[in-house]
Amino acid sequence: MTADFTDFLIPDTAVSVAGLTDYIRLLLEQDEQLRQIWVIGEVSSANNHRSGLFFTLQDPDGSAAIKCVVWSGQLPKLMQIPTVGEQLIVLGSIRLYPARGEYQISVWQALPAGVGLQALRYQQLRDRLEAEGLLDPQRKRSLPSHPQTIAVVTSPTAAAWGDIQKTLRQRYPGLHVLFAPATVQGEQAPESIVKAIERVEKDERAEVIILSRGGGAVEELACFNDERVVRAVANCTIPIITGIGHQRDESLVDLVADENVHTPTAAAERIVPALADLYNQHQHRVVSLQQAVQRELETADDQLQGLRERLQRLRLDKQVQQQMQALIWQRQKLVQITSVKLQQATQHLEMLRQKLTALDPKAVLQRGYGVVRQEDGMIVRNASELAMGQELVIQLGQGEVKVRVTEVIKPPRRQGRQDLNG
Repeated sequence: MTADFTDFLIPDTAVSVAGLTDYIRLLLEQDEQLRQIWVIGEVSSANNHRSGLFFTLQDPDGSAAIKCVVWSGQLPKLMQIPTVGEQLIVLGSIRLYPARGEYQISVWQALPAGVGLQALRYQQLRDRLEAEGLLDPQRKRSLPSHPQTIAVVTSPTAAAWGDIQKTLRQRYPGLHVLFAPATVQGEQAPESIVKAIERVEKDERAEVIILSRGGGAVEELACFNDERVVRAVANCTIPIITGIGHQRDESLVDLVADENVHTPTAAAERIVPALADLYNQHQHRVVSLQQAVQRELETADDQLQGLRERLQRLRLDKQVQQQMQALIWQRQKLVQITSVKLQQATQHLEMLRQKLTALDPKAVLQRGYGVVRQEDGMIVRNASELAMGQELVIQLGQGEVKVRVTEVIKPPRRQGRQDLNG
């Protein structure tokens, strides 16, 4: 339906072009999403100017395009200089150019899209991991030499799982294998791998983990550069070996794993020794041990023979015989001296015994003598010490008797020497 021109209300004043342009500029430049936006596209044209680089970014099918500008001061900071035909992802803000009534992106950063972007993201994540020390070889753990239980994280439908099982059976029959199925390709792969590793850790039986998948294109192996998977492997409490089927540069998972090889089969071969190899190594050790023992025996025999010859030269047997004869003579001499000393000591002891017997008061009493004691036990030696009627005890050879003093006969006084001149 077409309205008649007369139906429109004509205002007294119309909006100027500048006013309309300014209004549109405010709408664009104040929008939060448009003030910092990432845009991906193909560079269709590019022109250098002293004020900056002007280029056009369009969709690959040419259905839409937008003008872009990088001012001269920002150009050295770009990761990728826009070149015609390249796929770029740019970061910038929407700006309106009033003189021409055109909007454009004021670009702050330009990155290579597609494989180039993946490579940039790979390098940025690798730099962060390296700064945290997760790529340091010193933090890598040694794999167990003879594990009894291992865990395998891979897809149940992948050929890698079959290759690992076959290799393990051939090399180490009877090994206990725990299988933790996971998606190893696509958007769901990172989360699936992380959960599989967590299940193995929670189970606590596995001594080592094999994280594996077969070969594939770069995009199919992208999950092994995913930060979630990389950190799960780096922080796992169980040693991990990766066996990812590719011959390109190592993935980030390979770099943080305790060990990495290029194929699932190689991972299985690395994780367990072949029984045949173990038997050969055992036989080699047995032979080496026998040879070492034989060498020691021969060396000891040579040393013994040398000592025998040395003894013969020194004639130690004669010296020993002479020393033995000297010891026998010394022993006889010592026995003789000891006998003489013992006899002399016995005689002296008998003499002392006789003297003691002669001096023994009891022996004197046995001959008819007695010991006179006062009541307090004091021995009476002088009659003058006694008084009439005093009771005394006389100790005889056999028993004692009590007596009373009836008379005290004092000994006569000794006359002094007569003075011849007196």
